[in-house]
Amino acid sequence: MLDCGIDSSIRSDLVALRAAARRTPTEPQIWRQLGDRLLAAGDSAAAANAYLEHVSHSVHDPALMQAAAALAANHIPEAEARLRAQLREAPTDVVAIRMLAELAVRVDRIEDAENLLARCLELAPGFREARHNHAIVLHRANRPIEAIAELEALLRDDPANPQYRNLKAAVLCRIGEYATAIDIYAELLREHPGQVHAWLSYGHALKTEGHTERAIAAYRECTRLDRGFGEAYWSLANLKTFRFGDEEIAAMRSALANTSLGDENRLHLDFALGKALEDRADYATSFAHYAAGNALRLKLAPYRADDTSARLARAKQMYTPDFFAARAGQGSPSPEPIFIVGLPRAGSTLIEQILSSHSQVEGTMELPELTSITRALRRASTNREPGAYHDALARMSGAELRALGEEYLERSAKHRKLGRPFFIDKMPNNFAHVGLIHLILPNAKIIDARRHPLACGWSCFRQHFARGQNFAYDLADIGRYYRDYAELMRHFDSVLPGRVHRVIYENMVADTEREVRSLLDYCSLPFEDGVLRFFENERPVRTASSEQVRQPIYKAGVDHWQHYEPWLGPLKEALGDTLTEFEQAETRSR
Repeated sequence: MLDCGIDSSIRSDLVALRAAARRTPTEPQIWRQLGDRLLAAGDSAAAANAYLEHVSHSVHDPALMQAAAALAANHIPEAEARLRAQLREAPTDVVAIRMLAELAVRVDRIEDAENLLARCLELAPGFREARHNHAIVLHRANRPIEAIAELEALLRDDPANPQYRNLKAAVLCRIGEYATAIDIYAELLREHPGQVHAWLSYGHALKTEGHTERAIAAYRECTRLDRGFGEAYWSLANLKTFRFGDEEIAAMRSALANTSLGDENRLHLDFALGKALEDRADYATSFAHYAAGNALRLKLAPYRADDTSARLARAKQMYTPDFFAARAGQGSPSPEPIFIVGLPRAGSTLIEQILSSHSQVEGTMELPELTSITRALRRASTNREPGAYHDALARMSGAELRALGEEYLERSAKHRKLGRPFFIDKMPNNFAHVGLIHLILPNAKIIDARRHPLACGWSCFRQHFARGQNFAYDLADIGRYYRDYAELMRHFDSVLPGRVHRVIYENMVADTEREVRSLLDYCSLPFEDGVLRFFENERPVRTASSEQVRQPIYKAGVDHWQHYEPWLGPLKEALGDTLTEFEQAETRSR
């Protein structure tokens, strides 16, 4: 029934559009226009229903179908042009808005996708596909609590939906709720036992929670379902303690011989075979597989070493003693965070496991919170050069710096489960943000995990990282990255003496108790016997070293890289003096 207060022209339009919808109910744009007029009349509930009718009949709109075809073919410029043209003519076309959000995700414009989907759901709250997309985007944007809220809303209406449940399990893993996620995966796989990717995710969750044998069984189920599924073989290899049998090696070689095998499966199989043959001391063939896997990975994820060098050079230029002196006492005073930084595969997981075995310290994971803050600062900067976020940081007041520190603490809170006074953020790439950490959290601890350059470099090369370490797929790039990192940390040692505590992995292995006591002294923590029995700690561990840190320290692996020394020339050359300086310093410390 029409409200008498509605403008007569809107009332007239509503009568005409409702009549048109009855005559041609499959015409989507009539429903959209009806939604617009209902919204103008103040009836948002009826408008939302009209927009949903528009969604259900959108397959009859040629313009939308042409845009959808371009998107399906990954013709991004064409799809974007068609969708923007559609939205100029019909700004409330929720189908076009959702598709444009999908396009934004594909080109990594996550913030744009968030805004588009929020608008979509504002107009049509019942548009389930859009809400599901919104949950996915929120998950990718490191907003798990909001993602869970969207999924709960979807599951209230459709509690058995496997896509919603699978995504919920993935989000729960993001915030450390592995036990609940494992239960969801187990239930899903009882109902849908042929879902190979669900078995893989189940295996990852089991591995992280310490259920190694069950994880192995899940990964092997993947390979039973799909004998060419490279990621499952790599996941077995990535346990580090697992050893492949002859039949599994033969299956991997057979899969690689298939010329139609895709690059993603191929590179995972190469990394897995590299590890399998390394375990059998066939180092030449092992290296050939590692090199092939890395070459494919670098093709799929190109890396520009010059950008990294420029970014770190900008940090060294800006962060001077005078710069820090002018901002002394600013930032959040909280002493709660303990940052472990450095290169991957340098012993950071071992340090985390030791510290998290202390009664006052909670281990979390490689938190993305600081990276999210730097991205926001980068967007706020007018400079688009590498390291631009430092310029935005330099313009901030003391109050703004403190607010950033408090934002980091607030964003990290969802990962803290035990109520302990201190927590660890083990994101290694945060070495590039030591200046930011000092400014916004001046009382936080910063630990630099360092390892022999050739040992660390080789370990990076033999590790297939899921994301975020694109420097690691070429030996020369690894050497240059290590050199840039070491130079930046030397800079902070100079401008902030004593601020960063360095732990050399080889020293930790050689004299664990001495290094642990020094580490605890730096963190102002009393010694506890439990920290030396870190391998008994049953906390979830998400990194590639998860199974290794559940065992006592062993010395056999320290010089393992020497088996591959004949092929490490590009790494040595790129390291330059950094290699000599490390070896000289290591000799002096003995």
